[in-house]
Amino acid sequence: MQQQHYPSDLTDEQWENIKDLVPPPKKRGRKPIDRRWVINAILYVVCTGCPWTCLPHDFPHWKTVYNTFWRWRQDRTWERIHRALRRRLRKALGREAEASAGIIDSQSSKTTQVGGPERGYDAAKKVKGRKRHLVVDHSGFVLGVAVHAADVQDQDGALILLGRLRRDNPRLKMIFGDRAYKRSGLPEKVKSLYRMTLETVSRSRAERGFVVLAKRWIVERTFAWLLDHRRLSVDYERNPRSSEAMIYIAMIRVMLRRLATIKR
Repeated sequence: MQQQHYPSDLTDEQWENIKDLVPPPKKRGRKPIDRRWVINAILYVVCTGCPWTCLPHDFPHWKTVYNTFWRWRQDRTWERIHRALRRRLRKALGREAEASAGIIDSQSSKTTQVGGPERGYDAAKKVKGRKRHLVVDHSGFVLGVAVHAADVQDQDGALILLGRLRRDNPRLKMIFGDRAYKRSGLPEKVKSLYRMTLETVSRSRAERGFVVLAKRWIVERTFAWLLDHRRLSVDYERNPRSSEAMIYIAMIRVMLRRLATIKR
């Protein structure tokens, strides 16, 4: 069947920037399917929000596409591709490959009736579902993701995420967050457990109405980037690890597009 072209497809330039990071197909069994074609199908799901079973028929069979997504989620391939692209992009912007400081924030997202573990009710936001916790660098590129039940407090979710970041980003020393991350002695716990400094940013008592807080707007912009992808408008996934993988895939697309503009 003739393959159609969709707005979510990788351009030739974007494929050149990612193809060396993609695992090669297995040599045994059937003739391997073009990896670019499979990735385009996954990007179609992320961008349009369609169910796997509703993929257009000019893509590989939906089970092939989903199985690739699942395998790369399990072996952290999506994270590795994401990290390699982030390092390239930071270098292209004249920064160190790995960040030494980050900004943390969370966003609650509704879930569907599909079910799955780790769902709860965020009383403050009045949202039943899950919470996406992000740490981003000063350009807004994601350093780490943790998805958990929406009723998990921000300070508890932060400890989960910062524990992962300590393992994967040992250069990270400074974290900025809003005043929610000042509760329950969190800065002291972060210092003791992970040897990071957690500094809270809040507006002064004299300020009224909407105020753009220093540094926090950066992570809010990243959430806006993610919501440009319809699969992330609601948490459709059964497993929180799939939700995290979807965020990494969306950011891979964001960074590929940004990298293309820098190289022109």
